[in-house]
Order: sequence, then C-alpha cells, then structure tokens
Amino acid sequence: MGLEITRDEFDEGDFPRFTAKLEANLQALRVLLDRSGFGTGPLSVGAELELNLVDCAGGPADLNREVLQLVTDQRLTHEVNRFNLEINTRPSPLEGRPFAALQAELAGALGTTRRAAAQLGGRIAMIGILPTLEQEHLDACALSNVHRYRALSRGIRRIRGEPFAVRIRGDEELSVQADDVTFEGANTSLQVHLRVDPEAFVRTYNAAQVATAVVLASSGNSPFFLGKRLWHETRVALFRQSVDDRADARDDDWRPARVSFGHGWVRQGARELFEESVALHEPLLPVLGPEDPLELALAGGTPSLAELRLHHGTVWRWKRAVYDDAAGGHLRIEMRAMPAGPTVRDNVSNAAFLVGLTLGLAPRMGEFCTRMTFGHARRNFYQAARRGLEAELLWPESTAPSPRPQLASTLVLALLPVARNGLVAAGVEPAEADARLEDIQHRVATGQTGAVWQRRCHERLLLSHASPRAALQAMLARYLDQSEAEVPVHAWDPP
Repeated sequence: MGLEITRDEFDEGDFPRFTAKLEANLQALRVLLDRSGFGTGPLSVGAELELNLVDCAGGPADLNREVLQLVTDQRLTHEVNRFNLEINTRPSPLEGRPFAALQAELAGALGTTRRAAAQLGGRIAMIGILPTLEQEHLDACALSNVHRYRALSRGIRRIRGEPFAVRIRGDEELSVQADDVTFEGANTSLQVHLRVDPEAFVRTYNAAQVATAVVLASSGNSPFFLGKRLWHETRVALFRQSVDDRADARDDDWRPARVSFGHGWVRQGARELFEESVALHEPLLPVLGPEDPLELALAGGTPSLAELRLHHGTVWRWKRAVYDDAAGGHLRIEMRAMPAGPTVRDNVSNAAFLVGLTLGLAPRMGEFCTRMTFGHARRNFYQAARRGLEAELLWPESTAPSPRPQLASTLVLALLPVARNGLVAAGVEPAEADARLEDIQHRVATGQTGAVWQRRCHERLLLSHASPRAALQAMLARYLDQSEAEVPVHAWDPP
C-alpha cells in the first residue's frame, strides 16, 4: 500500500498535509509518464490469493498470527480478519509457460501454509465467502491485530459516522448492520496483476473492463453469506457495502463509492485513474513519507509515490491501475473481481482466461467503446455476479442495434478462441493456453462453477440434515476435501 502504517489514529491536521503531498505525487507521476521509454518492457503476470482459516467444524479459525509465526515464507501475509491470510506471488514473464509457473508457486506456498495450519488444528479454505460464517464471527474482535487494518477501519468510520448497512437481495434477502470493516474480511479473492506498457494502457484497461464480466460469470464461488443464498458471486455486493464511507447510500447515490466498477471508459491513460482517486475520495490513512517525489522525478529519478500508492490502495475499483517504482518504474493493471478457489488449478485457469481475453480484445477496443456504453459494461459485471453462467450479457455488434443480449454460457464459449489468440500473441505456449482454457470449456459444458456446486450440494444436504447450518457445514466439508485433492471444479463429484 505504499507506506508502512505504524499508528491507528491521526490528528485533523494530518489530512491537509497529506492532501498537499498527494498533489506533489500526481505532478511527479505526470513527469514520469511523459518521460521517453518510461515503463516499457515485457508483459508479466503475478497474483495475490486470499485464504480462509477454518477449524475442525468448518467455522472461521482466528489463527493468522500463529500461522505466520510458523511460516517463514515472505510471500505469506496478514489480511483483514484474523481468519484471513494472503499469498503474494512473484511476477513472471507472460512469454512461455507463465501459468504453469504460477500454479507451481501457489501450490508450494499453499502446501506450506496448510501444514502450518494443521499443526494448530486448522485447515485452509479457498472459497470466495466462507459459507459457515455467522455475524458473531465478524465483530470487532475479528480484525487482525495490525495497525493498517485498525487505522483503515477508523478512517472509514470517521467519514461515514454511522454503522455499515449491508443489504443484498438474491434468492433470499439479507439485511444486517456492522460496526466495523470486518465484513470486508469475509471476502477472499484471486487478484491478477498484468504489467503493460503505458502506450497500451488505455486499450488494455478498457478491454479488462469488458472481459471481466464474461470471466466472472464462469468463475463464481460465493453463493452464501450469513446462511443466506444470495448471488453467485456475493462478494461483489458485500465488498462494496462493507467499506462504503457514504452514510445512507442508495443505488442511485451521486456520491462515488470507494468500491466500484469505475466511472467511464479510460480515455487518456493511467494518470486519470490516480487523479480520480485523489479528487473523488477523502484520505483515510494520512501517513507521510520523507521523499520529495516531484524533485526526484524532475532530477531523472524514480520516486516511490508512496502517499499516492497508499491512498489509491484505499479506493477499491474492481480493476485498479498500479504504479510500481521497481526496475525504473512501470504500470500494472490489477484485476480484482475473481473469487478464491475452488482449487489452485481453477484459480490459474481463471487468471489465464481473464488475461487472454483482455489481451485478445484490446486491439478492438476503439470500436467496442462506440458499440457499447460504459453503462452496458457495468451492467454486465453485476449481472454476471448475480446469475453466473445464466446471466444475460450485452455484447457489441457490427450493426445496429448494438449491443445485443447473449447468454453468458454461450458468450464464454464464443470468446475462448479470442482469449487463446491473446495469450499466444503475447508469447504464451499454445499448449499452455489450451490446457488452461479447456478447464473453462469443461466448466461451461457441465454448467458447474464453484457457486453452482455449492448451491446444488446444499440443496441435497438439506434433505438429510437437521438444520440449514448443519447442511452448510457438511457442504463445506465435502468442498474442502475436493479442493485439497486439486480436482478442478467441473469434475467434482455430483452433490
């Protein structure tokens, strides 16, 4: 997030000083992006995988600090709640077999983490939302004992001034209140980072906006929250509301949400996304570093832009522009919409589909952005989250009227060749691309995403268990066994 957070509370005077420093960061970023050759280099891919720790009954196990004490792997770190962990992989060149490398790295780190959790009587669950969560598991005590998360929670509550209201209408309806950001920790995701040249940023970012709904429809894995059967990807609704700094927000609220799909097609480049974050959202964590970013940039150096990265990290768009000062500075697109799980293989196949489809669509974004509005792309995203492969998505056409509706499952199959072309053109070995995209093809053929399997299994178990919660516990036990066996979800045993 840019700077280490070493305190939980801030003085009111800290905020204007931080805002002034943000402007200096933006000026330095403009200098960097105008610099000839800045950020050019080969495409690369990396990932962050968030995890849940569970106990022998399938409930959340508040053991992240204890697990981290047993594991020396620097890729493993805290997440929001005490039952969360995160694996951060190293970036890998997209050329060759990057997804095989990503799978091996995730599997290795996950194996180490599982062994540490087992020593403490716990297990690891790769799942978008832990279905056995109850509201008592998400009180203030659930928050990880880390300055960053305590400060983040205080910062949002300072602006909001009232409890967080969570209202989600799916197959059932949920309406609860939370006093802290711990509901955000109920969401665990796979976040994919794609390095791109600044010159290609606009078309690649816009392509990712279009591609995400299609990939999300085929990868849903979060159908339950607090015992309620909600969306195929309930994370999308829950995350938006669980860190919302707008008091009494409504669907048509004019105030921009900190979690959003975005506010329009990108027209100029990454800079406008950083400028939006500064202009539209109050700072939460006004931590100042010693660097003079503008002076350093004007002298030909590469500033860290620590304050800007910190602030931008508290604006959770589903696709986020990332600046990194490593290797002379570069830009990445962080694609945040996919859920964790069900298996490492499923995660990696989802990542390959998303990266491939983004790259495959990027050359066509000039025409796409005239044949569908940004509102159409945003609608697709939420429809995919609600209904998965059964969603009706709008897709651009060469003749009016455009766009036109298509069933998500049909669209996924039609776009697999586009994703393959995008991967192979970027240097991915054809056999590597084919192996990953075949998993998606099989998933559509069986109609079985993680969310669909969970729903079907729960329905069957309700017939033989004394309560809905007992059925959820039994479902999760079956889920964990198959997840740990690394059987891709399309081949899981019928519920």
